Amino acid sequence: MHLETCEVPVTSIQAQLELETSHIGKGCDRDTYSEKSLHRLCGATSGTVELLPAPTGSTRWTASLPTDNGHDSDQVFEFNGTQVVKIPAGVVSAVLAQPFTIAVWMRHGPGGHDKETLLCNSDKTEMNRHHYALYVHNCRLVFLLRQEPSESVAYRPSEFHWKLDQVCDKEWHHYVLNVELPSVTLFVDGVDHEPFLVTEDYPLHASKIQTQLTVGACWQGGSTRMSQFFRGSLAGLMIRSGKLENKKVIDCLYTCKEGLDVQLPAEVANAVKVQISPSQSSVTLEGDDTENFDKVMQHISYLNSRQFPTPGIRRLRISTTVKCSGEEPCVSVPDVEGYVTVLQPDEPRISVSGIDHFARGASEFESAGGVALFPELRIISTITREVEPEAEAEVQESVVSEEIMHNLDTCEITAVGEELDAEQESLEVDPAQVQQRGLEMSSSNVGMIITGVNTMANYEQLLHLIRYRNWNTETLFDRKFKLVCSELNGRYVSNDFKVEVNVIHTANPMDLANNAMAQPQFINPVQHASVDLSGHNLVNSHQASAVPSAATIVIVVCVSFLVFMIVLGVFRIRAAHQRSLRDQEGGKESEMDWDDSALTITVNPMETFEEQHSSEEEDEDEESEDGDEDDITSAESENSEDEGVIGAEGRQGASRQQQLEWDDSTLTY
Repeated sequence: MHLETCEVPVTSIQAQLELETSHIGKGCDRDTYSEKSLHRLCGATSGTVELLPAPTGSTRWTASLPTDNGHDSDQVFEFNGTQVVKIPAGVVSAVLAQPFTIAVWMRHGPGGHDKETLLCNSDKTEMNRHHYALYVHNCRLVFLLRQEPSESVAYRPSEFHWKLDQVCDKEWHHYVLNVELPSVTLFVDGVDHEPFLVTEDYPLHASKIQTQLTVGACWQGGSTRMSQFFRGSLAGLMIRSGKLENKKVIDCLYTCKEGLDVQLPAEVANAVKVQISPSQSSVTLEGDDTENFDKVMQHISYLNSRQFPTPGIRRLRISTTVKCSGEEPCVSVPDVEGYVTVLQPDEPRISVSGIDHFARGASEFESAGGVALFPELRIISTITREVEPEAEAEVQESVVSEEIMHNLDTCEITAVGEELDAEQESLEVDPAQVQQRGLEMSSSNVGMIITGVNTMANYEQLLHLIRYRNWNTETLFDRKFKLVCSELNGRYVSNDFKVEVNVIHTANPMDLANNAMAQPQFINPVQHASVDLSGHNLVNSHQASAVPSAATIVIVVCVSFLVFMIVLGVFRIRAAHQRSLRDQEGGKESEMDWDDSALTITVNPMETFEEQHSSEEEDEDEESEDGDEDDITSAESENSEDEGVIGAEGRQGASRQQQLEWDDSTLTY
């Protein structure tokens, strides 16, 4: 940078450099942690309740709101005059304990003449009383706080008005209300403002009506409808009871993470006067020597302290005034415009790994200690970046992955499948261990969520301590959980790490003895050594005696029946095969019978008569034997029938041989 005055002698040089960042996030690049985490980072004590958190498993009431186009900058929720959020009961106490603080980021343009409610606590039924509310009306910010029922009926300040240009300039501004009646102090972008109007009112009358807290509109309990809808954008809405925010914390919440800086060389430190605005968005220089002025301008730098800055263009404008003598400028210097481009940072990849499938005995789940869900959990973060390969390298690698360290702000454990049944199961962790690491923990029937900005190592240590208990495991066989960790309020999210735990059930010793006596004798007891179940990590130190269960008995019986049917089928096939062989042999014998048509046979009559008598006696004996064998099995009867046929043929052949004799008197040899 060089200033050319065409050798005109100058007596005064003034220059102002402005950094325009209104299009980045909420006016500039800031940390995108949750409001609760930011308060802790800025030194505020605990007790902050965030009313517009990023949607998670346990904070789903903001899921329906339109948001900004990404997570690079802060999480922003937009209200177009129809959206409203009902805060669940129990998130904020019905009556705020004084003193308390309300803080919010708001961007709002010129509106109509109707009230536009940011925050409202009103009667849930019957009446339309507003207990406290924060709303915009005619470019004025108004805070309403009605007295709760008390013995005193005196007037007290109840409505505070501030007339501010920031309310309707369509830019982001940070508002903090420190409430300690009878006074309320408002800080806008770190600058305090006194109310220009305060009105008083009587206390509310006593009633047992519950209240409803809403964001973006106000609930009218008497008419059961919403009214006074807000049009604009909100972020970081929080309530903190019991203590006021100090100026140091407020400045920290508003301070940008990017800005301008000047490192003056020693030789020109006293030659040029330098002023930097509190927001570091502008630098003003004043001097009378052109050479020294150039050196200072050349040492102005842009800084961004975020580990993962928001990418985009930051515009610069330099306005210069040169005076030669007197008050009028003598040299016209045109404005200089430029820009700084913040490139997309190397995005980290958060990886959660560990044992994802294991089994434990039912007694461990029912014990007071429960079962550790993540005993060997590991959380790492890596980035992949491109590097220019060296010319001499044989293998040119253009992509390099390396592990980096950064913080986490949320880890959420959710039950997969059915929600947690509070009557028989829970996720537990020692609250002292959570507090010791500066984190916060909340549980619900969905699971458990741990919040707070802290290192990955501290999150690892705490997750190792989370235990699952179930004191009614009779019907429980397995349970599945999912763990997800994130950084910068959901800008970078880890993988879904799923873990499944199986329950090992062991029978009662008395039941085992009765079971063993009732078992069939063909089942032999088996001595089991240590069994390794694939995919399971069994660490139960108690060894249970291996006794066949009912399922084992059923399996053995089924297998035995199957073997019996196979053997029976083979036997029948062999029998049929043997019958077919015998039939073939009988056919061959019939083919070999003599052709006795040309033979002459002489029969002795007396011999034939005796043979007939002996044949009738044998037939009677055979019939009596056949009657005794009627009740045999079908397979045996078939075999016996075959044998009977063969036997009959044999007897007929014998009698035929006895009856028929050759008459060879007429044969010639």
